[in-house]
Amino acid sequence: MQLYTYWRSSAAYRVRIGLNLKGLSAEQLFVPLPEGAQRDTDYLALNPQGLVPTLIDGDVRLTQSMAILEYLDEMHPDPGLLPKDPAGRARVRQLAQVMACDIHPVDNLKVLNFLTKQMGVSDDARLTWYRHWVDEGLTGLEGLLAGNPDTGRFCHGDQPSLADLCLVPQLYNARRFDIDLSPYPTVVKIDAACNSLDAFKIAAPEAQKDAF
Repeated sequence: MQLYTYWRSSAAYRVRIGLNLKGLSAEQLFVPLPEGAQRDTDYLALNPQGLVPTLIDGDVRLTQSMAILEYLDEMHPDPGLLPKDPAGRARVRQLAQVMACDIHPVDNLKVLNFLTKQMGVSDDARLTWYRHWVDEGLTGLEGLLAGNPDTGRFCHGDQPSLADLCLVPQLYNARRFDIDLSPYPTVVKIDAACNSLDAFKIAAPEAQKDAF
């Protein structure tokens, strides 16, 4: 397998964690986003959206981190990223989508750059935008996790799931932008449990060869 990645991409970070949890190896091919490499003709032929990650597995070419992770889970089901029961799978997807669908898209780098370069938004206003959507999303996530009997050491029970793979990159970004996480104790506790595992440590942005 080959994974086109960038060290600070939240979506690529999710996939790196998933590969590590499953003990899978993928050749990492680095796409330096600040240099515009994602818009190179050769890369656009692989991923017409000009985004990372892109996963190549033999004749299979996939983009979009959530699709990639569910593919890996179906091809390599142990350990599973989704519970076996329908209600559990739905809950994990629900939690994951809070981050992957509600927070991440509106705070993505391309959105932030559009705000400043095309809309003329100031740096302070851009930061206010970013923090607002993170806080709104994490408030909802904390409410879904805290006190729920299905919440364990991780988002769902005592094994990392797809939801945890989305949570950790989001908390990494929140800290990067100095967001106060004290209102979200359950989220922070789960993040710490995840980051105690090698699969998460090895996938961390600063541990990547293209970092900085």
